[in-house]
Amino acid sequence: MRSSMNDPNWSSSVDIEVAPTANRRSFMGYGLGTGWAAYSSLGGISGCSVPKDSVPKDSAASGRGQKLSTSQGEDLKPGRTLQRNPELVWGKLGLSDGRFQKPRAMTIDRENQLYIIDKTGRVQVFDRDGKFLRKWHTPDITNGKPTGVGINNDQLLMVADTHYFQILFYTLQGEPLPEKTIGGSNGPNVGQFAFVTDVLQDPQGNYFISEYGEFDRIQKYSSNGEFICRFGETGEGPLQFSRPQSMVMDDSGNLWISDACNHRIQVIRCEKDRPELVRIIGSQGTKAGQFRYPYGIQLGSDQSLYAAEFGNHRIQKLDLEGRPIFTWGTPGRNAGQLNQPWTLAQDSLGRIHILDSGNNRIQRLFA
Repeated sequence: MRSSMNDPNWSSSVDIEVAPTANRRSFMGYGLGTGWAAYSSLGGISGCSVPKDSVPKDSAASGRGQKLSTSQGEDLKPGRTLQRNPELVWGKLGLSDGRFQKPRAMTIDRENQLYIIDKTGRVQVFDRDGKFLRKWHTPDITNGKPTGVGINNDQLLMVADTHYFQILFYTLQGEPLPEKTIGGSNGPNVGQFAFVTDVLQDPQGNYFISEYGEFDRIQKYSSNGEFICRFGETGEGPLQFSRPQSMVMDDSGNLWISDACNHRIQVIRCEKDRPELVRIIGSQGTKAGQFRYPYGIQLGSDQSLYAAEFGNHRIQKLDLEGRPIFTWGTPGRNAGQLNQPWTLAQDSLGRIHILDSGNNRIQRLFA
């Protein structure tokens, strides 16, 4: 279920996702100008609070298909802010085809088609320039909406149906494949999940599923849906998580996990049923190399790491050791500004598509 809390230090009411159990935790909220404040007695808080930083209310959001001049070839120092216009901005608030209601999940296929899910439960498909192609809906959004999506080795769409504790499968044309569903019930046992956030399939066919709420952990299943192992628990130490929101896998088989509410990225190798920590990247902050709620991550084709920071309203590019290369974006609604970006994806031409969730649009960047 959901709860809403009004705080005069926040820009608007804050939606809190509450776990469907009596599990209790303290809730950490960040009030603008007030620092960290603890909110307790909110039974079963799952995930983490995110500050809704104020953005200019009178600045116009860019409309669909606005192409902008770009500047290539800046002489960048490590960690510098990239001064470059987006190459394309498209999308706006609405319920009609091609518009969005707080989009929170996105992936891209081999044909550079984007699959975007918003808080209406719509899966909308677009070409790389933002032309609407088709849509369908997930079965139910009464309890909540999906927050993750990916494409498996067989070119099927996998949807992390977060509040229904399951992974849904579709053809890329939108045909549901219920026989492939993983999960569907909440609980601690094998085959049960808390709030699922993301899913990926490794080259061997194994599925990795991240979850938060009662359990902050990763589960691993075979290509046939057989349980292999699970690892992680709620906490701030190595192999502990606070809302593992998204995952990617590198060519060496390392699993990169955005440990969002710990403001870091953990790199883990999991051969068979034995997870092993490779490295931890980042800490909480606003400097280059630091993060605030890195909800979305992407490994670049040039052996780099991109992170979409929900709390810092920017993206970062780092090398694979975690050294910052550049940051891009500032809070706002104009082109080149971001409002709670949730995730990003790279197309076959190396361009980065940024899901600018709070602005209900996508910005495309050569980076």
